[in-house]
Amino acid sequence: MRAVTHVSDQVRAACAWVAGRARSVAIATAAIESYAAALPAAEAAGQGEPPLPEMDRESRAAFVVCLDAINFGSGWWPTIRKRPGLSGYSTIEAGLLERFREEGAWPAGELTRLAAADLAAVTGQDPRHPLMEQYAASLRDVGGRLLAGHGGSFEALVEEAGGSALALADLLAGWDAFADVSGYEGEPVPFFKRAQIAAADLNRTGVAELRDEARLTAFADNLVPHVLRVDGALRLDPDLERRIEAGELLVHGSPEEVELRACAVQAIELLSAATDDRLSPAQIDAALWNRGRAPRYKSRPRPRCRNTAY
Repeated sequence: MRAVTHVSDQVRAACAWVAGRARSVAIATAAIESYAAALPAAEAAGQGEPPLPEMDRESRAAFVVCLDAINFGSGWWPTIRKRPGLSGYSTIEAGLLERFREEGAWPAGELTRLAAADLAAVTGQDPRHPLMEQYAASLRDVGGRLLAGHGGSFEALVEEAGGSALALADLLAGWDAFADVSGYEGEPVPFFKRAQIAAADLNRTGVAELRDEARLTAFADNLVPHVLRVDGALRLDPDLERRIEAGELLVHGSPEEVELRACAVQAIELLSAATDDRLSPAQIDAALWNRGRAPRYKSRPRPRCRNTAY
């Protein structure tokens, strides 16, 4: 019998392949050992606080899955209404958290009827902003998938994974709400950032007990490649560097955008190996994402791209 290949394995193999052929982005392999040695264990994300501790497990699972279903839009952050002192992502997260606390989780049937205006009300945005319909479409898909395959229950979705983060990521990767595959030299390159991070978030927050989170890859977005670039672990072609520094939007699926994400995933695989697996790719990803909040990283333009993947 052939071994089952999980989405995470597919991501890992595809990103290594792209990194080996990349022309605009390169991993500074000579710096990997020292960079890995400087990653303190305390900086890596561990068990998080359970979301909405006053609510039952179904509602907490619903919050995590719904938040990760709309965990995209970083290319639009400069255009949204941010709450004082909060980033774009934190603004969206805060709005969703308030909605769950005040009104509870959306039932699956209600999710299937959400419109842009509903998401605008929750997040405090203009309903005409393109993200609002994209968010609504993603959550409509979540509701439809739950009704069709899991009896409308988020807990049932989690239980179907059988305690495996890999299996849960596999399930979510088949949903339109979590779609994330690009192309490179005519070949598909899966990333599935949000499908994998949803599994990790459910595990870290104690909503689920998933035994194999360490086998997930890094969650390819725009901030982690930015941190690796600023720290010198990724080196960019001068033209790509110039475009990013000038604030130019990258095209989703373009070779350089795919290379940025893929090389970041591969670099983190190398970093994890250099720690003798003391830190998993998911932990290193979380460490670098949190590091990216520091002024050193926020003061420089990061790669921006408008898409529904991250």
